Amino acid sequence: MRNMVNFSATIAFVACAAYAQAIGAADAAGSGYRVGDRLTEKPNTPATTKPQGAQGEFKLTNWDELVPRDWNPLKDLQDLNLGFMQDGDPRAQQALDRLKKAWDSAPGEASMDNQRIRIAGFVVPLEGESGRLREFLLVPYFGACIHVPPPPANQIIHVTSAKPIKGVRAMDPLWVSGLLHIASKNTSMGTSAYRMEADSVAPYRETR
Repeated sequence: MRNMVNFSATIAFVACAAYAQAIGAADAAGSGYRVGDRLTEKPNTPATTKPQGAQGEFKLTNWDELVPRDWNPLKDLQDLNLGFMQDGDPRAQQALDRLKKAWDSAPGEASMDNQRIRIAGFVVPLEGESGRLREFLLVPYFGACIHVPPPPANQIIHVTSAKPIKGVRAMDPLWVSGLLHIASKNTSMGTSAYRMEADSVAPYRETR
């Protein structure tokens, strides 16, 4: 069932492939990432971490852990043969509408509620002035919510920070640590199934 998230993202990419490719090529020159790229955990990152100034440890978490094992976002589309649909077929738009509804209502994983976690993802700003960010969405792959449609709600974390975060731009990769809650939030950039109060935010660095 874990591969359902990637399959769902693939359908989204197909729906806007030309736009995503054009923007992705431009972004790659500056960021090093292309639309759809995911972050990898550092090989030497410990299973638990204790950021400076924070109380208690944070469990290193990957995005698959946020998806309930029995959740199938495509169950309502199994009667459709997407491969035989032509451009302009009204059934294709109906399928995307049904898929979006399923994504927006994607459930959180109950065992992750009220857990102290550390997770790496890309930033989608929601609020902030002059590079001082207090509210953003954290997403698992580059371009989500900005260059391609949002991922399922259980692959979006709504993050708030009591202290403004300086120098963070859209699609910057970050490590974020904090207390995770299951709490739905509708925003202009997408619907999240999780909320996190950030205790620590740090730049993500690839290990090469």
